[in-house]
Amino acid sequence: MAGGALTDEGALKRAHLYEHRITSYFIFACIVGSMGGSLFGYDLGVSGGVTSMDDFLKEFFPEIYKRKQMHLNETDYCKYDNQILTLFTSSLYFAGLISTFGASYVTRIYGRRGSILVGSVSFFLGGVINAAAKNILMLIIGRIFLGIGIGFGNQAVPLYLSEMAPAKIRGTVNQLFQLTTCIGILVANLINYKTEQIHPWGWRLSLGLATVPAILMFLGGLVLPETPNSLVEQGKLDKAKAVLVKVRGTKNIDAEFQDLVEASEAARAVKNPFRNLLARRNRPQLVIGAIGLPAFQQLTGMNSILFYAPVMFQSLGFGGSASLISSTITNAALVVAAIMSMYSADKFGRRFLLLEASVEMFCYMVVVGVTLAFKFGEGKELPKSLGVILVVLICLFVLAYGRSWGLMGWLVPSEIFPLETRSAGQSVVVCVKLFFTALIAQCFLVSLCHLKYGIFLLFAGLIFGMGSFVYFLLPETKQVPIEEVYLLWRQHWLWKKYVQDSE
Repeated sequence: MAGGALTDEGALKRAHLYEHRITSYFIFACIVGSMGGSLFGYDLGVSGGVTSMDDFLKEFFPEIYKRKQMHLNETDYCKYDNQILTLFTSSLYFAGLISTFGASYVTRIYGRRGSILVGSVSFFLGGVINAAAKNILMLIIGRIFLGIGIGFGNQAVPLYLSEMAPAKIRGTVNQLFQLTTCIGILVANLINYKTEQIHPWGWRLSLGLATVPAILMFLGGLVLPETPNSLVEQGKLDKAKAVLVKVRGTKNIDAEFQDLVEASEAARAVKNPFRNLLARRNRPQLVIGAIGLPAFQQLTGMNSILFYAPVMFQSLGFGGSASLISSTITNAALVVAAIMSMYSADKFGRRFLLLEASVEMFCYMVVVGVTLAFKFGEGKELPKSLGVILVVLICLFVLAYGRSWGLMGWLVPSEIFPLETRSAGQSVVVCVKLFFTALIAQCFLVSLCHLKYGIFLLFAGLIFGMGSFVYFLLPETKQVPIEEVYLLWRQHWLWKKYVQDSE
């Protein structure tokens, strides 16, 4: 079959012996651990709103402010075309890209909690520096600290959630990261809507409030238990067993614990996890988890909407407050989608959600692009009825993304790497994500300027390609124990050629 599947459940070594109950201790650990997503989400939501605020533009980008006032209620695809302005957004992601390799070392040696704590401190410092910024250099330095925080947090939190979760509900638990990310985006949009009305320092408040999720994440990191997988990896077997008993709610954890120990023994034999990731037997994880899904998640065009929703709506002719309201509506749709996916990920499976949403998203992008091409052009005012249609289409796109690529781009990579390459693999995942996030952030506004409506058709073409990628290469990982996902590759039409030839 095209995608491959686990056709022989008996191939799993001890999965049928795993037991678990949902305990208050487990719920607490997952909720507190998932707060790391709020850092990423708050920044995604706040940066686009701040860069559309008049007071911010007057202080740091006066030329853009003048251009904006000249075309306030008209379509002007080039209204915000400025590479320094986009560097304000993208510098964070370039910093996160580099920092994730340091996060890999901290995560493997000192545990997932160590990276969570480092990330929260760095994000706090970035929020303080940005709120106090007097010039563009201070803004960029603050963004770099924020980027380091996101690099560490995004490296550790998805791993933490996947390792704490029982196999049968791993998709739901991992979705907590996406949910807190979406809530962070929505809260940032609501804050931007209010702070835009506070002159002339409202933008400082928006940027400075990034310290709140950082403080919450730091306090949470102090009280979180380390994952059993990480404790076994560090040689703390007694403590790992005690934590596993508490998070599973049963003393019958011998089968799962033995799988963890065996995976750890294999991991210790690997001296260079990054080099091991390139081995032929790990080709499926490299292609799908480390490169394919993380890159495609960003190339859907969703992050362009998240970064620049207020800017984009203003470019299409919405007024200042109207653009923030429109972007808030779309981000509220993202939160709804995240809640929907918490139910659907473990019920319908990863492949089905990715494929179904790819079809939807392709259609929405084509309709938006064609509508913009035929109904209005540069220098024209946007009809209100058409504006409503555009907002509805973008909301539908966001709903489709939020319940599919938004979740699976984090979930699938976090569950397919073996323990010996899991930390290194997650670092590459975050690195690839942040590279393409930075690329999109840096290039979207200039692309909007030159390609105009064609940018949406370009994203439609990319979505078609990534849907094909999933159909042919991704097996279903639903409810497969995390330490036994490797057995899926042996039954896939393509990947079995790589893993079996390497044995």
